[in-house]
Amino acid sequence: MPKLGESVMEATLTKWLVQVGESVALDQPLVEIATDKVDSEVPSPFAGVLTRQLYAEGDVVKIGEAFAELNGGGTASEPVAALEEKASTKNQPVDVLPDMPSVPVPNVATGASASLGFLSPLVKTIIQKEHISDRELSSIQGTGLEGRITKEDLLGYLKTRRNETATADRAIDSAPKAVEVPKEIPASSPLPAAAKPAVVIGGGDEIIEMDRMRKLIAGHMVMSKQVSPHVTSFVEADVTEMVKWRDRVKDEFFKKYGEKLTYTPIILEMVAQALREFPGVNASVDGDRIVLRKNVNIGMAAALPSGNLIVPVIKNADQMNLIGLTRTVNDLSNRARANKLSLDDISEGTYTVSNVGTFGNVMGTPIINQPQVAILAVGAIRKKPAVIETADGDFIGIRHLMFLSHSYDHRVVDGAMGGSFVKRVADLLEDFDSQRSI
Repeated sequence: MPKLGESVMEATLTKWLVQVGESVALDQPLVEIATDKVDSEVPSPFAGVLTRQLYAEGDVVKIGEAFAELNGGGTASEPVAALEEKASTKNQPVDVLPDMPSVPVPNVATGASASLGFLSPLVKTIIQKEHISDRELSSIQGTGLEGRITKEDLLGYLKTRRNETATADRAIDSAPKAVEVPKEIPASSPLPAAAKPAVVIGGGDEIIEMDRMRKLIAGHMVMSKQVSPHVTSFVEADVTEMVKWRDRVKDEFFKKYGEKLTYTPIILEMVAQALREFPGVNASVDGDRIVLRKNVNIGMAAALPSGNLIVPVIKNADQMNLIGLTRTVNDLSNRARANKLSLDDISEGTYTVSNVGTFGNVMGTPIINQPQVAILAVGAIRKKPAVIETADGDFIGIRHLMFLSHSYDHRVVDGAMGGSFVKRVADLLEDFDSQRSI
């Protein structure tokens, strides 16, 4: 499984495009995969014949893991059994795409499990986590390909085992027990997982199954809140000059460049400049190390027609002028709505901007897009009365105002930096040159 972008550690194998015994050409798609970012195909790194499918459709494959075996010397006319036998006689590791480090899988019981044939990494992880012995494994009837034990087989067995354990516990529950004094929990120990609340379903309620992307988004959001202590700072910016300039030049801009000029590229231009001035915000956390990113790659959160969310990335945004930013923003937005984004379009982001004003919201508290350390939400631009200061005195005027909400990881971004950054973005927007040419 090739590298699929930063922070993507696994992919779901959704469909096999080549079956065992069929020939495959160089770069011919082998499988369709899905991540929390995008759906894609994985091409074959060389030509040959598919001799073995190491994962079934719906299985999760870690980055760097082999998911298929190919015999470069075989032909499609050879029997499948002969191909598999030929592949098994070669005591060599399966070839994978170059420069893809293999992901170590935790050791599990080796006795009976070794005789059970192939076990997926997910199955091995469950075996180790639940301490399933070789004796127990040998009693489980596999329902997968060639009788392999699947995740569902293990979960069904564990449910039965827990029921038996609960029955045994109730049998001895009435016996006198010594009171144990709980030991002090070390400060470094993780907090216990919160119990899921019980949901009572009424007769008229509608039940909607989450689709694959929604499940992955949900998991990513929960993970981000668990990993990063979120803090949010708010600033209200007077963007009157920006609004007037855009209203004045948007028709000319379209005639000259063939692109619609929205507020998004103008705001991103200011954000990119601020990120250069505050490198600590354009960063990631790696254990106890802070990684300051060399490139300024700004992701822009975009809502899909399905209601799900995707974040295409503008690479090297600080090196683009307003024309380049406008073209890139429009292109990524159009391809996101058409579900035509590639893996490269959504990878390597270093900072994210979410436009909650699109939905009429004045502000929001966005969740950080891991492994980044900050995210900016821009609210709706509204006309409001405001105090205008002049040399001749203050007066009330109608201005275009917009809230900026900056959420940041308090492990590495303190209030001074996080608040100063969003204030700098607001200052750049307020000082917009209304006389700039296009």
